[in-house]
Amino acid sequence: MLGKIGRRFAATGTLLAAAIVTQGAFAQEAMKIAAGQRGNWDSSVPEIGERAGIMKKHGLKLEILYTQGSGETQQAVISGAVDVGVAIGSLGAIGAYSKGAPIRIIGAQSTGAGDLYWYARADSAVTALAGNAGKTIAYSTNGSSTQTVVKAFIDELGVKATPTATGSPSATLTQVMSGQVDIGWAAPPFGIDLLDQAKIRKLATGNDTSLKDQTVRVLATSVDKMKTKKDSLDRFVQAYRETVDYMYTNPEVMKVYSEWLNITPELARRTRDDFFARDAIEPDNMKGLDKIVQDAVAYKFASAPLTKEQLADLIQIPPKKK
Repeated sequence: MLGKIGRRFAATGTLLAAAIVTQGAFAQEAMKIAAGQRGNWDSSVPEIGERAGIMKKHGLKLEILYTQGSGETQQAVISGAVDVGVAIGSLGAIGAYSKGAPIRIIGAQSTGAGDLYWYARADSAVTALAGNAGKTIAYSTNGSSTQTVVKAFIDELGVKATPTATGSPSATLTQVMSGQVDIGWAAPPFGIDLLDQAKIRKLATGNDTSLKDQTVRVLATSVDKMKTKKDSLDRFVQAYRETVDYMYTNPEVMKVYSEWLNITPELARRTRDDFFARDAIEPDNMKGLDKIVQDAVAYKFASAPLTKEQLADLIQIPPKKK
């Protein structure tokens, strides 16, 4: 049994341990994140990092807001309503910067566009993407990567359908199935069951264009956040890198992802393995920058190409810690 002194030390130790735990809890810094399209594998990195405890390891507690597309996400970043925007269209970010918006890119988010697919109802007369004059083709929001893909379809594949902003995959599906829109868009895991059941017909993916070799979406913040929360942003990107590694090396991720979305682990695995190579979501892979700058002008996101100095100002990816 402990004597009086022993009990006193034990009590002191318990209080000290509690103080350390409390101090650790207070050390978790809150960060507000806006992410396009809840549930997409690539835009799920912050959510998975939070649920797997990786963000906490880096002293962060994320509050994640899901938007209908990168146009909404970008506005949340520019207004300062959030600290980081996830899955902002690269061309949209360049366009906003060229017009003087206080936006900065702190990482690549998705390279290539093979996850984005366009479809029609199985009973539709639309059986291919090319042509379709008088029809409508969906994209999410203005400035989004889906809008960029649709512009590439028109420019490269001879699509004549009229681009129409339809919002999220679920909102788009409603419009397609009710006949309001002829060609819809989606991203896995959304719609895979409908493809399997032959209720919708896939027509093309974003990788059927030159975008397959470009970073189409980015991580972004504002100039003000770069000044006031630089250390937090650096830790977020470090945690983001670690989460990407976890998502491709730790089998536990399928449980985390499937339980969050209430889908089967098999559908979770298929979403990753069939649509997302690891290098597609590495935050340091900013690919095809010269072509991105050209496309920003060609697709009228910007009036002139950004200079090297402007690109260096716009793109400020925190270096990896050794």
